[in-house]
Amino acid sequence: MRTIMNERLPISESSPLKARFFDYAYFSYPLHFHSEYEIIYIQEGTGTRFLGNNIAQFDAGDILLIGSNLPHFMKSDDEYHSGNTDLRVKGTIIQFEKDFMYYAINHYPHFIKIKKLLQDSVRGIYFSSARSPKLKDLLARLPLENGLNQLMLFLELLKEMSETDNRQIISTSDFINETIYDTARIDKIISYLNKNYTRHISLEEIASFAAMNAAAFCRYFKSKTGKSFKNYILDMRIGYACKLLIMEDISISDISSQCGFESISHFNKTFKKSLGYVPSQYRKTMLKN
Repeated sequence: MRTIMNERLPISESSPLKARFFDYAYFSYPLHFHSEYEIIYIQEGTGTRFLGNNIAQFDAGDILLIGSNLPHFMKSDDEYHSGNTDLRVKGTIIQFEKDFMYYAINHYPHFIKIKKLLQDSVRGIYFSSARSPKLKDLLARLPLENGLNQLMLFLELLKEMSETDNRQIISTSDFINETIYDTARIDKIISYLNKNYTRHISLEEIASFAAMNAAAFCRYFKSKTGKSFKNYILDMRIGYACKLLIMEDISISDISSQCGFESISHFNKTFKKSLGYVPSQYRKTMLKN
């Protein structure tokens, strides 16, 4: 049975939307799913898409809306792996949390079409930018905006997607997403880590919490997150440290301790390896900007 990775995206209530351009030699991420919704616009590139129980060709101009926890995988054509630097896959990726504007979408009649759009996306939805030039324009503008302007433009994008007749549901009506049944265990583990990552958590402790032996837990955790348990914890601590470093009234020594690092030298070394700066340089750069 093929492993399906549970990707954990850096999206939260305080940052519910991520929009960026991409420019790759080829798509390389394995078969995976995540709780967040995702919109992919292929500006350049060709290959095969795997969404739910559907396998089909993707081409430049395709737009995909991928629902929460829907397994998916983009495989570039073989020619993109030949080393030809003229061939690239380019476009836009937008990811947003599954509970984005939950109350409004589920209770206000103004959002009925968007609600239906998101419900249908659990099987994946295909749009052609050639037949929807407005979608193409919005997707080109979204990563360039930020704050409220970006959110307003994103709502306009969802509105346009919900109203166009140029859309096609990808997976068949009998598709059953079996991956959602395995999310409860990993979500429970991640929730435990979110509450405890600033203190020492031994492999034995977390494995016991998951009712697994240490070796089985390590294999399971990496298959679901794409990271080792140790690196996942370090990434969480580095992320928390970044938030604290922009607060001038907290010393770097205190930040090191609050984030769970065993010493300030370990903090400096880990931080630089992850971000390319020591904490003091990161603080200076961020506060300057």
